[in-house]
Amino acid sequence: MKSLKSNLIILGSVGLLFLVACNKGDQASDTNSSPASSPVASQPASSAPAAAPAKATKGGQVVESGAYHLEFVTEKEATGTHLDLFLLKGDKKEPVPNAKVTAQVQLPDGKQQTLALKYDAEGKHYAVVFLGKEPGQYPVKMTADINGEKVDGRFTFTQ
Repeated sequence: MKSLKSNLIILGSVGLLFLVACNKGDQASDTNSSPASSPVASQPASSAPAAAPAKATKGGQVVESGAYHLEFVTEKEATGTHLDLFLLKGDKKEPVPNAKVTAQVQLPDGKQQTLALKYDAEGKHYAVVFLGKEPGQYPVKMTADINGEKVDGRFTFTQ
């Protein structure tokens, strides 16, 4: 009886190792994104499933949420990290200039910081400079209020 239990434990362990090894091979990397930004696999519950994977037009992380295309791009600067959100709508991916956009950034120590993004008409995107410089991973929840309609996207960047 002990031999049977031992064999079942060993067989189960080998099966789990096989599943873990198979899952690691499925992870894809985006050669267009900088090493400082890595995409988050989660999408908000309100996101509609896409027929094909969304493509980054600006080299950032992408979340499709209903009729909206959110693309998050970061760029390090001397004063901090520039956070850009390209908020586009429809199949033609037209810019949405009239939204109220906020970024809720979680610091590596667990504290939260909320930032208001301003629309840059020339660049046709929303932007803010994040002053945090602590090394680590920063999860970001972007929320856009478009005439009362809420659109969310979750992203990360690394300092």
